[in-house]
Amino acid sequence: MRVKRWSRPAGQRGISFIGLLFVAVVVGCVGVVVAQVIPTLIEYQAILKATNKAKDGTTVPEVRAIFDRAQAIDDFQSVAGKDLDIQKVGDKVVVSFAYDREIHLFGPAYLLLKYKGQSS
Repeated sequence: MRVKRWSRPAGQRGISFIGLLFVAVVVGCVGVVVAQVIPTLIEYQAILKATNKAKDGTTVPEVRAIFDRAQAIDDFQSVAGKDLDIQKVGDKVVVSFAYDREIHLFGPAYLLLKYKGQSS
């Protein structure tokens, strides 16, 4: 008579509960940071759109006034007309800007975002 020997089952596969908790915490922290960064990206796009409108002005005060009107419509606060760098390159007006945004992460830790752009 033959005795049937059971083979050992292969090691379990998958993620443990502790591993799942660790992954969930990491994904949650990244999600919170991304949720705070997205509004600053939207604001940057609005500022860039306003600079592209403002380049149609012919004088420095006119460029700043066009930008300030666009700022009032799009409601952003990081850059004002007085913060713009306005230059004339050939026959084109080039409007540029730069600003920093800080996002508080935890304790003494901050995320610094440096934005810079110019009209096309």
